[in-house]
Amino acid sequence: MQNLKKIITSLSLALFLAVSLPSVVLANESGTESGDDVAILVDITVLRPVGLVASVGGIVVFVCALPISLITGSVGKTFNALVAKPVVYTFWRTLGEDN
Repeated sequence: MQNLKKIITSLSLALFLAVSLPSVVLANESGTESGDDVAILVDITVLRPVGLVASVGGIVVFVCALPISLITGSVGKTFNALVAKPVVYTFWRTLGEDN
């Protein structure tokens, strides 16, 4: 009788997990739908201004690091890390996206 109870409990748990997992798979990492109103609001009020500050700061740091990156031959890599990525994140990303 005890074995039957364990088998039924295990099968019930397996069935519950099998039914509940597809909804978890459809959600993104932050738990919101892409283009969600809250995500867009947070993006406009917090993330875009922070991205703008990061873009300006990256440009300043890039100009300061330019002599060193010219000597080492890594201007492109430095430009990509300090200028291109923050600018793309701030100005060319769709509202509400995390990427």
